[in-house]
Amino acid sequence: MNSDTDSTTASDTESDTDYVVDGIRHTTVGGIRTVLAPRSGPVAAGLLFRVGRADETLATSGITHLVEHLALHRHGLGDLHYNGATAAVYTHFHVSGTPADVVEYLNGVCAALRDLPTERLETEKEILRTEAAGRSRGPGHGMPLWRYGARGHGLLSYAEAGLPRLTAHAVREWARTRFTTENAVLWITSDIVPEGLDLTLPSGAWQELPEITSALPATPAYYHGEEGAAVLTAVVPRSTEAALFSEVLGKELFRELRQKGGYSYTAEADYRPRDRDSATVVAFADALPEKRDAMVGAFLDVLAKLRAGRIEQADLESVRTAALARFEVPELAAHELPGHAMNLLLGHRNLTTAEAAAEIEAVTVEGLHRVAREVWAGALMQVPGGRGVDWAGLAEAPQQSAEVVTGRRYARLGEQKATLIVGGDGISLVAPDHQVTIRYAECVLLNSYPDGARYLVGQDGFTLTVEPTLYGIGAAQLAPLDAGVHPSAVVSMPPRDPSRIPRPESAAPASGTGAAPAGPRLTWVTVVLWVLGVPSVALGVLAALGTYAVFHDAERLSASDWAAAAILWLFVAVFLVPWGVMLRRRSKGRY
Repeated sequence: MNSDTDSTTASDTESDTDYVVDGIRHTTVGGIRTVLAPRSGPVAAGLLFRVGRADETLATSGITHLVEHLALHRHGLGDLHYNGATAAVYTHFHVSGTPADVVEYLNGVCAALRDLPTERLETEKEILRTEAAGRSRGPGHGMPLWRYGARGHGLLSYAEAGLPRLTAHAVREWARTRFTTENAVLWITSDIVPEGLDLTLPSGAWQELPEITSALPATPAYYHGEEGAAVLTAVVPRSTEAALFSEVLGKELFRELRQKGGYSYTAEADYRPRDRDSATVVAFADALPEKRDAMVGAFLDVLAKLRAGRIEQADLESVRTAALARFEVPELAAHELPGHAMNLLLGHRNLTTAEAAAEIEAVTVEGLHRVAREVWAGALMQVPGGRGVDWAGLAEAPQQSAEVVTGRRYARLGEQKATLIVGGDGISLVAPDHQVTIRYAECVLLNSYPDGARYLVGQDGFTLTVEPTLYGIGAAQLAPLDAGVHPSAVVSMPPRDPSRIPRPESAAPASGTGAAPAGPRLTWVTVVLWVLGVPSVALGVLAALGTYAVFHDAERLSASDWAAAAILWLFVAVFLVPWGVMLRRRSKGRY
């Protein structure tokens, strides 16, 4: 049924002629490719579109999810069991109920897509922000960013940063060009198309899959994760062998990390089709803080064992039996229908039941060994805490930019040592232990704030924040940046609370009411120091000479001579004490 081998393009998949394969009927409804297979109980249906988060840019991220929300708004609080989902490369509207329920829901979705209720635009944006705030980020949530950068599939690691700039026109245009007849597949668990179904949509074209990008100069690689878990991903060709390998890997991790070592509660692996030709193998294991080192070591030992070819035939037979057992489920055709429709949408060939079973039977230990080597060659691992795994042959993923731009330099005000370099083609921030560079042509997001601050994200995922208050610069100095970044990457942000605008440490006012400009104040302090310092030194020399004379010939000096020496020292103190206080305060950055 569902295949992980051969593939075709979307334009080669189906004709308008009805036909049935393995109990699945292929037809068209309103020009939309449609697959049907009956089952008992409520009717389920789904309308899939080949558009998702990986098709966006960081500056427009959230637009597909926003269209999905707007398309569902008019359904309100009815009794329908329905939902929508926006994934990396598809959007799915699905429902279950009576045939009439299916018609009501799908007709309503398509009607809304034709005429989005954009008067709800700002309200739905707030709902999306609330949804994101309440969504927990699972272990390895940063993995797409580290692997792909801030583009394509890497956007799954990001919040929907483009929401502030999305207009009604932009959202309507996205729906008109992506949510089209030719870019959709419909599936229904029925042997007939429900009467009254109206799926009228704009005409368009099947959307090519998003470009695959990379932020990794080499693999296998690793990075330090915030969570206390080890996560490993690898992109491999879609195949039955890779699907069975992930099951074998999961069995080995569970056996070694939980049953034998007792390091983990959860130790598992999964196989996830990514697009038409590729899939992602994901392995995961957790551990308590005191056991994380041992867990990571055992995790890597399992991978070393499998890529060395030490794979048990019994494990292969176990996962083979489980894979074949899925063909024995009741109403198999209806059970396979969503995956069958997804393959049609992505342009991946569906195998017949006999073909799929034959592929499973043909998998060998040698084939699994080959997949194990492919997994390791393309592996990216999240390592808990500050642990390094260079000893295992993984290279640390880049932590900073390799170069800096040439341009005008601005030292950070205050005590922290950092330099901002604004060049003609990019901007760099250089600190003693870190440097980041973003070329304007490679900037995928520029958040621009009314107070002059800029927040930039590069294609590689590195970020750079420009705070004018910390570098004593303004719009004129940042003109090359504003002119160099493409307008499509710019998101105008709302004003910030004044308390969130940083100030240099040395300029922080004691009263909290504001600080005087640094230049004039420092000039005034310098003048006063000279005015106090010169008399202090001159009078100090005279007082020292006078005191020496008094003590050298004390018997011949009168009381008035002693008084004159004391008065001279009093004048020294008048100038010397404030001079010393001011010098001390300036050395601590208080002036």
